[in-house]
Amino acid sequence: MVFQTVEFDPMCDKENPQIITFEDVSAAAYRIQSGIIKTPCVKSHMSSIFGMDIYLKNDFLQHTGSFKERGARNALLLLSSEAKSRGVISASLGNHSQGLSYHAQQLNIPATVVMPNVAPIMKIQNCRSYGANVVIHGHDMKEAKYHAMMLAKERGLTYINGYDHPHIMAGQGTVGLEILEQVPDVDAVIVPVGGGGLLAGVATAIKNMKPHVLIYGAETEKCPSMKMAVKHEQPVCVNIRSTLADGLAVPTVGYNAFKTSKRLMDRMITVNEDWIARAILRLVEQEKYVVEGGGAVGVAVIMAGLVPELIGKKVVCILSGGNIDTTILGRCLERGLAAEQRLVKFKVTVSDRPGGIAELCKLISSIGVSIKDIMQERAWVFGDIFSVRVKVVCETRGPEHLEELEKMITDTYKEWNFSRDCEEFDRNDRRLSTFSIDEVSN
Repeated sequence: MVFQTVEFDPMCDKENPQIITFEDVSAAAYRIQSGIIKTPCVKSHMSSIFGMDIYLKNDFLQHTGSFKERGARNALLLLSSEAKSRGVISASLGNHSQGLSYHAQQLNIPATVVMPNVAPIMKIQNCRSYGANVVIHGHDMKEAKYHAMMLAKERGLTYINGYDHPHIMAGQGTVGLEILEQVPDVDAVIVPVGGGGLLAGVATAIKNMKPHVLIYGAETEKCPSMKMAVKHEQPVCVNIRSTLADGLAVPTVGYNAFKTSKRLMDRMITVNEDWIARAILRLVEQEKYVVEGGGAVGVAVIMAGLVPELIGKKVVCILSGGNIDTTILGRCLERGLAAEQRLVKFKVTVSDRPGGIAELCKLISSIGVSIKDIMQERAWVFGDIFSVRVKVVCETRGPEHLEELEKMITDTYKEWNFSRDCEEFDRNDRRLSTFSIDEVSN
């Protein structure tokens, strides 16, 4: 009972969910305009590739790298004078915490943010640099949120939910108003979905002005919280698996967000992690944008061919955030390259006599394949003592180039293996399996 009392948030009551209106969103747009960047919505280089006019709403260009600033500023401005003087508190893995910390500093409002110990170090440091009191607590968002609400009760602080507070959702909806201004003849908008606040706000803004515009939600299959909410007709808790779209890893969508968006969204789509990695890579290579996994899910949906009905249409993808750790970015790029079969790993047994490995390298380079890493194994090679097993990581131009490499290796050597995980193989195994996504560092 104590847990339920502490955890209860009157602004996010599942027994009495609040539906935001178009008036809420338009009022938020006027309220926050002086402190928020009106981000560009530009036509993508990918348009000709996928047969649709793709526009990218670059909200990762906000000061703290995320759309979350919109809702944070709106919620802070709507606080009473007394609440402003006492201060605010929230729990977040990073983007909401950064947005709240930054705008609280701008508005001279004391802010405390509770972040779980899995939160990226960069985001923790950013919150501190904005003057917030950062509390590291818990192993996940559920524990961090409970602790934040307990502190709010003890210290008389105002708790601001990062995705389900009505003022937060109204602020996020201003993205939709800008989209309609920048691409007035838009046919569809693909919205990243974590807790559902952005979807609720954007859908409210767009459907009230142009009901024919399709609103699609996109989330990772590793945390399909909105998909399950739609299936069960109410928010339900789902298990979170490690995901590239960590900003969308919310186990239960907001009650207000679900109530608001369920009647407005046209379709909810989940996308595979491989496609998210490929979308991050494509945005870096073709658009020169560094976008986090959660921000890239809309592009991933298009690349995966999950919206064929939008071919020939004008589609806006919201790039909601760009706060990706440098180390994670490197892994994402490698995973994207592997998913596109541009980064390949295979093993082959060659002669251990002088020139054996040199001959392999010369053979690979002869068709324009670039070797990224090479490792030798001698102790675990059975049979011929004059053989060495070589593990090669190389870069190709894509599937056709990979086929050329495979054919050359299989025609030249007796023992080889192009496999999913490149586990140790038996020398009698000559089968060639399809290469797919893998951690290249394994």
